[in-house]
Amino acid sequence: MPLLPSSLYGLARPFLFGFDPEHAHELTLDGLARTQNTPLACAYAAARVNDPVTLAGLEFPNRVGLAAGLDKNARCIDAFAAMGFGFVEVGTVTPKAQPGNPKPRMFRLPQRDALINRLGFNNEGLDAFLANVQKARFRKKGSNAGNKPMLLGLNIGKNASTPIERAVDDYVACLDGVYAHADYVTINISSPNTANLRTLQSDEALDALLGAIAERRQALADRSSKRVPLFVKIAPDLDESQVAVIAATLQRHGMDGVIATNTTLSREAVAGLPHADEAGGLSGAPVREASNRVVAQLRAALGAGFPIIGVGGILSAADAKAKIAAGADVVQIYTGLIYRGPALVRETAQALLQARSAT
Repeated sequence: MPLLPSSLYGLARPFLFGFDPEHAHELTLDGLARTQNTPLACAYAAARVNDPVTLAGLEFPNRVGLAAGLDKNARCIDAFAAMGFGFVEVGTVTPKAQPGNPKPRMFRLPQRDALINRLGFNNEGLDAFLANVQKARFRKKGSNAGNKPMLLGLNIGKNASTPIERAVDDYVACLDGVYAHADYVTINISSPNTANLRTLQSDEALDALLGAIAERRQALADRSSKRVPLFVKIAPDLDESQVAVIAATLQRHGMDGVIATNTTLSREAVAGLPHADEAGGLSGAPVREASNRVVAQLRAALGAGFPIIGVGGILSAADAKAKIAAGADVVQIYTGLIYRGPALVRETAQALLQARSAT
């Protein structure tokens, strides 16, 4: 999944799309990891659009973020900061390292600007993740430049080998580890690629999970005198009644925000295309409508003022504006980077700033 300077991306994409998607993704991350914080970073650096918004007690420098899943091991935080993101979310991390699902496990559907993945929380584990987070220099660089630093979200999950009835243990262990290093923490209960994980979105399971996490957050806040906001990431494959139950549960347990949405299991929008029947989560343009629907339902259920991060199907500035119109406060992109390249970051941030200035 390649990321290159916008001036080169149109020429390079056909070549890069000749690689297996996961191989291209790893090559790209390796290149970013090697070049971040060096003069070579000028190849993908862009001035960050200044469009601050305050959510959950945090000042987001602009309203465009990187969604979790691209940089699972937090290797390239400074590289993404250089691209002009207002916030970057890395992970999902699990307590123990795990290889994820068997390969091949990523598939492009270019006819619909889409991807299918069944990676399965492949990551190097919490200790390696935290070591990489602590190496990142973006906060210091922001302060030195007299700017507000980019915000960093850390996304946590459970190991595949952990029984679903013990999932709370994994989330609490990850929360303990990431708490001191995060601007906000995301609880990922919506990946379709870890068996039974989405059952945590059900009423009783979600209530128990968020109750335990809220209790541990309070203990960590008391100990550190730092209250880190908690967001919950949910799926697009929910009906309105399920969204309403989730919204009420988020509020009951004092969660600070919600991220809507993860990938979809639906194949209606890609039926008949090569790879359409591969197992996994579908992202990109086909999830846009479902994501916007869930965002709108959340806004109706949560009312004004409850932070919503909108993600899913943003491949243009118009898509981002539609997500905001549906009820999101800020947006995240991921698959759009694969199909549009880094120019999408600044283009989207500028459009959102202009739209807000015009109102």
